[in-house]
Amino acid sequence: QAQVVESGGGLVQAGGSLRLSCAASGRTFSSYTISWFRQAPGKEREFVAGINWDGSKTYYADSVKGRFTISRDDAKDTIYLQMDTLKPEDTAVYYCNEVYYSNARVSRSDTWGQGTQVTVSS
Repeated sequence: QAQVVESGGGLVQAGGSLRLSCAASGRTFSSYTISWFRQAPGKEREFVAGINWDGSKTYYADSVKGRFTISRDDAKDTIYLQMDTLKPEDTAVYYCNEVYYSNARVSRSDTWGQGTQVTVSS
């Protein structure tokens, strides 16, 4: 059973913004590195952004660097992904998961949430 709930996706025009939320479910994110991933139709799931246990380090895929910002609120057990200047190629289902502290691009669990759909129109 997935221990995360993703939300905040939607339909937006190119150049617009969205903020995704990843809420812990039946667990806590405290002390863990958490990352966002995305999967577009016909493509493999790919790393988007990660944040370490205390928020002091963030990691981004080159394709989103400068446009997306990851943050965390441990009081709410929630990880956020602020997405600005969205492009049609950002269209995908977005997921979050716990990752290895030594490699934010690799998930520690094979169990994923339902994800949240982001669609960017041109």
